[in-house]
Amino acid sequence: MTALICGSLAFDNIMVFPGRFRDHILPDRIHMLNVAFMVPEMRREFGGCAGNIAYNLNAIGGDALPMGTVGDDFEPYRQRLKGLGIDDRHLRRIEGRFTAQAYITTDLDDNQITAFHPGAMELAHENRVPADGDIRIGIVAPDGREGMLQHAEQFAEADIPFIFDPGQGMPMFEGEELQRFIELASWVTVNDYEAGLLQQKTGLAPAEIASRVRALVITRGGEGSNIWIGDRRLEIPPVTAAEVIDPTGCGDAYRAGLLYGLMHEADWETTGRLASLLGALKIASPGTQNHALSHARVADAFREAFDRELGI
Repeated sequence: MTALICGSLAFDNIMVFPGRFRDHILPDRIHMLNVAFMVPEMRREFGGCAGNIAYNLNAIGGDALPMGTVGDDFEPYRQRLKGLGIDDRHLRRIEGRFTAQAYITTDLDDNQITAFHPGAMELAHENRVPADGDIRIGIVAPDGREGMLQHAEQFAEADIPFIFDPGQGMPMFEGEELQRFIELASWVTVNDYEAGLLQQKTGLAPAEIASRVRALVITRGGEGSNIWIGDRRLEIPPVTAAEVIDPTGCGDAYRAGLLYGLMHEADWETTGRLASLLGALKIASPGTQNHALSHARVADAFREAFDRELGI
């Protein structure tokens, strides 16, 4: 079974300022801020929601097919995906545009200043969800606004079940639009903060959202996650990470676990635990796609964490 992963592909430029922002920002001059930070440490990572989810899903044996719009500078990322065995036929290059870029500067107190350039991602709607029968499941992850709206409609028209994952794209949509996503989706997944924002915008409590989809998944960081199936709430325990290095991309790893479980028709106890485990394995590595994964490693870690076999 192939999973179509609609979402962003991006380069994450991560810089570390060996000081504290607060020592260089004058509170009484915030209205005329003009500061520069010397950042001797910098790394460039492959990222974006579609790229991250595809990386994790592919690594554990799932058939991941990312779909997104990229820029003229995408070739190194494309070669990486090919090297991993990830199909790139639905990655559309937009001439004259950059691939989406995030510039993240972190200080010694873990405060962050981020600038994000959407680039080619703004034209995500130029891709269409294929209706040729090869795609059996999908996800609408954070992407260009029009792309997310249209891809949800296209999944529904093609009768392909999909996960709606608004993530950081939530502020782009009004309540009626979010209600439409919920109406079209088979599953909805958000973190606990996003769950509150989703309820505020739609007026729908978690149990009400769950009644409109097959399941609502709410992640809660180190406290695990909740999966609402109808009026039943299943509590998924957290997995203790070997180290806490970098939480960036943990949500995408979790969603890859959801997709893998759904693709194999696993029960929610197994699917939720697999997703939780993938998030914990990711957090122990810097960046979003640097953690080593394989089905065998995940199966062993699953057995150790939960004292039961993965079975899928």
